[in-house]
Amino acid sequence: MSGRQNGRPTLEEVAALAGVGRGTVSRAINGSPRVSERAKVAIARAVAELGYVPNQAARALAGSRTDAVALVIPETEARLFSEPYFLDLIRGVSAELAEADKQLLLTLVRTEAERQRFEHYLAARRVDGVLLASVHGDDPLPDRIARLGVPLVMNGRRSEAEPVAYVDSDNIGAGRAAVAHLVGRGRSRIATISGSPDMYVARARLGGYRAGLAEAGIVPDESLVAAGDFTEAGGGLAMRELLARDPGLDAVFAASDVMAAGARGVLREAGRRVPEDVALVGVDDSAVARLMDPPLTSVRQPIEEMARTMTRLLLQKIGERTGAGPVAGEEPRRILPTELIVRDSS
Repeated sequence: MSGRQNGRPTLEEVAALAGVGRGTVSRAINGSPRVSERAKVAIARAVAELGYVPNQAARALAGSRTDAVALVIPETEARLFSEPYFLDLIRGVSAELAEADKQLLLTLVRTEAERQRFEHYLAARRVDGVLLASVHGDDPLPDRIARLGVPLVMNGRRSEAEPVAYVDSDNIGAGRAAVAHLVGRGRSRIATISGSPDMYVARARLGGYRAGLAEAGIVPDESLVAAGDFTEAGGGLAMRELLARDPGLDAVFAASDVMAAGARGVLREAGRRVPEDVALVGVDDSAVARLMDPPLTSVRQPIEEMARTMTRLLLQKIGERTGAGPVAGEEPRRILPTELIVRDSS
């Protein structure tokens, strides 16, 4: 037949036998959801009858495919490898990409120069899509990636009105659950160590803390709020600040397990027993929480599930882009539930 190379059936022959267009066959082979079930069945029969085998190299060239996805984390190596959150995130992304036979490119972008180099890398179409984590409110990278036309899904968001596709957890609910638990244990002077104020996740957890106090009929006291930075050292500094302001506080909600660990060390130095004198709650339910003394009550967010979900969304966006160009409509957003895990610290 005309158009065959080395006697192999062509995409055009599959399309002719299935009674559909070449583009429909391409979308079906690339896994796009924008193909009807009837067309999928016809294409599958044609593929089986002709013995058609997709040429991976040709598919990559035709669709500018590299079969590689970048996971971008704008943090230092020290924080990346010291925080269980990022390790769980990488594990989930890696597992999902492996199942899809895609390569993972882990990239740390910390400076403007590194940001520009990464943008040049994207402009050269070295990856099919980008997963972006730990985004601060003023980070221009998400918008720059979107302008380049590269499929993007974020872990978390920059604001309530985030225009880019994202997967997040119920951070407001996390703060509310922590406070409700502490109130239920008879605590009334409940302090909080919030995360970096330029990150939505920190503002949302702080908002949940304030909502929990209001629901319990407790008037919020801003002297019981101290800003951390999601590090152990930052949690310790914030805990010292809180004790100096209000030595009589009887509970602390830290916006991460790592900051709770820093707070725990300072409480011990100050002679405060946990939970007898000060109850302590964190967020993430990481290995840090389980290994603390006493084990830390923590609000679990499903980190690996979040990672897998954002990866699946990105692969779907890549498939749509490769099969038929960008699909108009609202960007996908997912918010996964959190769960309070009670241990001996509260």
